[in-house]
Amino acid sequence: MAYEISEIKKIGIGLVGFGILFSFLGVILFFDRGLLALGNIFFLTGVGLLLGWQSMWQLFTKKANLKGSVPFFMGLFLLFVRWPVAGIIMELYGSFVLFSGYGPPIQAFLYQIPIIGWILQYPFQLFAQLRRKRA
Repeated sequence: MAYEISEIKKIGIGLVGFGILFSFLGVILFFDRGLLALGNIFFLTGVGLLLGWQSMWQLFTKKANLKGSVPFFMGLFLLFVRWPVAGIIMELYGSFVLFSGYGPPIQAFLYQIPIIGWILQYPFQLFAQLRRKRA
């Protein structure tokens, strides 16, 4: 095979998926602290296994990324001291700021997926065609 994912990265992908699932369930079930905490632990462990622990440490401690890292960990702290709503809001802000630099690579990847890429590249053409049919 040209590219094969190692077992550690497969486990990391699974942990990130479980982290997102548990966080989603925690929000749906009225900000359940236990599920939110498990989701965060799974997510951070999965990112550590995917990127490597040293790369993850550099991601969170780089001076340019402190604007996102501090709110993320502040939200994690607020979650553990029983303020789940404020904690989730802080974590979402921190995650958005921290991972916003990965937008263009993700967008390029999504453009390569057959149907999703077409929808993302040509959203206004669909509306223009619908408008022409009505007129």
